[in-house]
Amino acid sequence: MRKYSIIGSLLLVVVAVCAFTFGHRGTANTELTDFPLEADPVAVGNKISNRFLEQWHSQYGSPLRVDEPRTQVTYPDVCTWLGGLWFAKATQNIGLQERLEARFQPLFTTEAYLQPKANHVDNNVFGVLPLELYMQTKDEKYLEMGMKYADTQWEAPDTLKLTAYEQAWADKGFSWQTRLWMDDMFMITAIQAQAYRVTKDEKYINRASREMVVYLDSLQLNNGLFYHAPSAHYCWGRANGWMAVGMAELLRILPENNSDRPAIMKGYLKMMRKLKETQNEHGMWRQLVDDPELWEETSGSAMFTYAMIVGVKKGWLDAEEYGKAARQGWIALCNYIDEAGDVKAVCEGTMIKNSREHYVNRLPLTGDLHGQAPMLWCAYALVANL
Repeated sequence: MRKYSIIGSLLLVVVAVCAFTFGHRGTANTELTDFPLEADPVAVGNKISNRFLEQWHSQYGSPLRVDEPRTQVTYPDVCTWLGGLWFAKATQNIGLQERLEARFQPLFTTEAYLQPKANHVDNNVFGVLPLELYMQTKDEKYLEMGMKYADTQWEAPDTLKLTAYEQAWADKGFSWQTRLWMDDMFMITAIQAQAYRVTKDEKYINRASREMVVYLDSLQLNNGLFYHAPSAHYCWGRANGWMAVGMAELLRILPENNSDRPAIMKGYLKMMRKLKETQNEHGMWRQLVDDPELWEETSGSAMFTYAMIVGVKKGWLDAEEYGKAARQGWIALCNYIDEAGDVKAVCEGTMIKNSREHYVNRLPLTGDLHGQAPMLWCAYALVANL
């Protein structure tokens, strides 16, 4: 009799564990699937990808700079292009993959002059594109091009003379491109993570994790957010977005035994808690994240939504609590896409200034790639098996 009692107790434990596990998984799946038609991630991803392919290379993503001469492929294009490649692969859209790859081919020939010089953090991120194309096609020509940008981020080209500031970071084992600007934590993370995915050499991912810890230790506020810069005490949305996405990207491939992982996870969770608090009733975040009087801004909102989608799908965030926040964010963002496939209310490029009015008066643009890119990342994350 006692034997059957023990077996019965064990069965009850198994059932309870399964109910808890699959119940939470079901919550995540429910919140991040079954969207209304206008928020269908496949339709949205295709629309924004097609819009990207309709236009030539931008000038730093801005619709205000369409008449300026192009001297290189700039980082907003890289971010949008990468999102398109991720999305096309996740949805097995061969036609879209081929069109995105075809767009790259002139960079070997007639548009070779547009390959960025490997001399700045915003330029070196270009390498994520050839490395992604290498992973998708196994064509060696992409590998050589991409690895150049990953390697020169730590080992400066011989033709480049470093400043004293750059050399000081290099001497400590960090990238000479370290600036302690928030967007660095996507730019550096993205290219080093791609190099790690391609080579499986942990030096690349260890570089990225060490950089992230320095930025977190130097810049994260007690409330989990980040000032635009130490000299500009305003929590600008997109600057915080780069950090949110950078941490999510790094954590999703960082080995569990990496010594920096606990510190990065702590910083990520701290930020996500504050973001959930500052999300407004429509599901959006403001131009200044913690200032409820400012206008709703889409690029930062999309970056925060992406970071939450990844966290829910990877099991770092409570599925019910953050799944609802991510769902609300995504649906709200889709209301900002116009018929052409352009995202509205994207803050124009914004330099550092310690003035609230500076951020209040920035122009909200339509079709700026700073907003197109994270919308594609969200669409990818919603359909991908992360």
